[in-house]
Amino acid sequence: MELQITATAPEHPAALLDLPWGVPLEEWPDEFLVALPRGISRHVVRFARAGDEVVAVKEVGEWAAVREYGLLRDLDRMAIPAVDPVAVVTGRTGADGEPLEPVLITRHLNGSLPYRSMFETTMRPGTVSRLLDALAVLLVRLHLTGFAWGDCSLSNTLFRRDAGAYAAYLVDAETGQIQPKLTRGQREYDIEVARVNISGELMDLEAGGSLHPSVDPVLFGQAIADRYEELWHELTRESVYPVGKRHYIDRRIRRLNDLGFDVAEMQIQKSPDGDAVTFLPKVVDAGHHQRQLLRLTGMDAEENQARSLLNDLETWMASQDDYAPGDPLGARPEVLAHRWVRDVFRPTVRAVPQELRASLDTAQVFHELLEHRWFLSERAQHDVGLDAAIEDYVRAAAERSAADSGADPAPGTDPAPGADGPAPAADSGALTGP
Repeated sequence: MELQITATAPEHPAALLDLPWGVPLEEWPDEFLVALPRGISRHVVRFARAGDEVVAVKEVGEWAAVREYGLLRDLDRMAIPAVDPVAVVTGRTGADGEPLEPVLITRHLNGSLPYRSMFETTMRPGTVSRLLDALAVLLVRLHLTGFAWGDCSLSNTLFRRDAGAYAAYLVDAETGQIQPKLTRGQREYDIEVARVNISGELMDLEAGGSLHPSVDPVLFGQAIADRYEELWHELTRESVYPVGKRHYIDRRIRRLNDLGFDVAEMQIQKSPDGDAVTFLPKVVDAGHHQRQLLRLTGMDAEENQARSLLNDLETWMASQDDYAPGDPLGARPEVLAHRWVRDVFRPTVRAVPQELRASLDTAQVFHELLEHRWFLSERAQHDVGLDAAIEDYVRAAAERSAADSGADPAPGTDPAPGADGPAPAADSGALTGP
């Protein structure tokens, strides 16, 4: 059988052909290898240079290599944090003519480390907790897309530092499967596997003297299960709010944003007597909202602006009599979006004096007004409405202009236009509350 390379891009095979495929991976000469930290694996894994890229090469059976390659490509299309698949190489033969195992090739994740390398210097309990938080977030993301991992562990994950936290990436999808939606039993199986694997890995570190004395492997293994349940509940729970407490919906969305999730759309239903709304968010990764806003309204905004505008649009649509998702007789979302632009967005922006919005684009002006409205509503504990928000926004801007000091507002004062926005509510980002 001839050597065959199946790759994701045309330039990869040319660079990969120079690697010594006729030599078992364990025996590859140093000239082809790159010295990088490696985690524990049941397979032989090496890092090599292919052209300008560093790749991870793993020897594995052909069926498993092709299957994992396909799964990683699916995860990449769904924007799930995982290593990028590069190629599968089959038809390898040694110098003696004997067949060699196929390999799966993935792109090295720059700046990432396996967990054992991170424990070379004893990590404090708080740092270990942040590491497990990142893994819990990854597991939730996978489950939301219908991916059952089957072997969640620290060993099958890479970590990158992300400011004061960590980001986790799936590195081994060999046991995974993708389904339209996971059952509770499938999710619980993954959680139990994660709990047992992580406790065992921490015990192994403890035996080697690499674990902080105050870290209990069993308790920390359970901690990831608890963190997962908190995240899953916050992301999927249905909430019922009084009609006059519209800012509660904004608060819930902000909590989801603080957890690293964006809201793709909202299912909002009013009660028959009109005194309550039921709210169920559908979450996605960042990057969704610019395209959605452009499609619905034709407005091209930055991602955070688009997120803010779409949240207001979704909430406004739910208040319209002809809003009937799934009903062919109801108004199309594009029609409602056009009406929102005409009746809400444009009049709101024009209500702000020209001199106050001269240096800002219209999406930013509307976003700041929504921020101001939320801040005032949180303080008043009821929805103050856009008219009151505009009036207070303009007043604060006028006072700022009159002062003309150039200094930052004193702590505790109302935010002014162009500032970073209002101070968050005391419970912003918490996993409790409405």
